[in-house]
Amino acid sequence: MSQENSGLFLKLAPSIYGPTILFTLGEFAIMPLIPVIAVNMGATLGLSGFIASAVVVGQLAGNLPASWVVSRAGERIAMLIASGVALLAALGIAYAPNPAMLGVAVFVAGFSAATFGLARHSFMTTRVPVRFRARALSLIGGSHRMGRFGGPFLAAGVMAFTGEPGTAVWAFVACLVFTAILVGFAPDPERLITPPVTVTDTGTITVARGGILAAIREGRAPLLRVGGCAAILSGLRSVKDVLLPLWGVSIGMDATGIALVVGLSGAIDFALFYTSGQVMDRYGRLWAALPATAAMALSFLVLSLTHDVPGAAGWLIAAATVIGLGNGLSSGIVLTLGADLAPVGNPAPFLAAWRTLVDFGGAAAPVAASAIAVASLPLASASAGVLAVIGVAGFARWVPRYIPRLRRDSQ
Repeated sequence: MSQENSGLFLKLAPSIYGPTILFTLGEFAIMPLIPVIAVNMGATLGLSGFIASAVVVGQLAGNLPASWVVSRAGERIAMLIASGVALLAALGIAYAPNPAMLGVAVFVAGFSAATFGLARHSFMTTRVPVRFRARALSLIGGSHRMGRFGGPFLAAGVMAFTGEPGTAVWAFVACLVFTAILVGFAPDPERLITPPVTVTDTGTITVARGGILAAIREGRAPLLRVGGCAAILSGLRSVKDVLLPLWGVSIGMDATGIALVVGLSGAIDFALFYTSGQVMDRYGRLWAALPATAAMALSFLVLSLTHDVPGAAGWLIAAATVIGLGNGLSSGIVLTLGADLAPVGNPAPFLAAWRTLVDFGGAAAPVAASAIAVASLPLASASAGVLAVIGVAGFARWVPRYIPRLRRDSQ
């Protein structure tokens, strides 16, 4: 990639990262309130939890169809379509007459989020040069973190004026409108930034043809091996969101203390997101994947041994801190590994399969951990720790094999 194109990429950064921030900000302004809205409609606690989980199911279901849209329409049009569908979902949430229709609307919101995320991931894969790919994708990870962090505060601000949880959906609507305006009328990065030529160690350029099945067939070994490890990491990230609060409740911490522990971990995570990209680009992908997964392994295994000891709250704080450090140093690693493995020319089908596998790990692991926690919370923590050890071993074995140091052109 030329120096001129590198400068253009930086100049277009608001057009590249702004839509992701806005979309995620709106999504997480309303999604944490879905159980409250469902209960207000008359749903039981169990049903409200099921309705809230429909967003994850929708995202899983949407990844594969999204590849068809992105491959044929391009990233920009796919993002506009996703924003439009998400807007319909937001209106469905606002006007749902019963819990069943609310669940459908939440599912559609997750489905559209899959298309939006895949479109941006595909753009970054084809347009960003290898020499700063990880930094660029770590900023995408940071954009998601910013939206997840700011969304609830945006919702709180709206509800402070209205007093009704359901009105937070209009924050989602506003963010979607601004997202569509930015994507539709700002300079189009997809058109202005030319794809770099990526040369591997063998000096060959691979271009994928065909759809999802062809992509899976041609890339099944790295997809299952490296992708399986990425799915483990994604699952562990979801598990910590469930396990840390449960642990705090179990050892007798009050709600304020639990919120501070979770907030501390999240703040450390957010503060380090760009450092992650710098580390990956300079030293390699393992320097992000291994610390994050090893931090999870250490933290969960230590927690499993400290539930009933004096100072259990201190051990929880220490574990949450270590998890935050590890996660912060791995921001964007899942996106980067997928981009590294995706074939040049038509990455969307492979990335759709990659994201489906990773999202499945993120959805299945906390469900399994919650089921184990019914019997024993320390056992659930120990199980997560053992899973993390498997992830460490897998990353150490497969990343050097399938993602060698790419030979970079002068770009």
